[in-house]
Amino acid sequence: MMAKNKKKEKGTGLSIEKQNTAAWANIKRVQPVSRVPIPDNQQVQNAKEWVDSNQK
Repeated sequence: MMAKNKKKEKGTGLSIEKQNTAAWANIKRVQPVSRVPIPDNQQVQNAKEWVDSNQK
């Protein structure tokens, strides 16, 4: 016999992290076929600096 668990998780559609400062937030262009966003050079540099300073 299957359990009758009818509870649904609430708030699963909410984002945990703010994405407005992510490297892809300032999109320079989009690849034509795959539609992958390409950030501008300043955002790439900011992301690299963040990764370099936050390495464990």
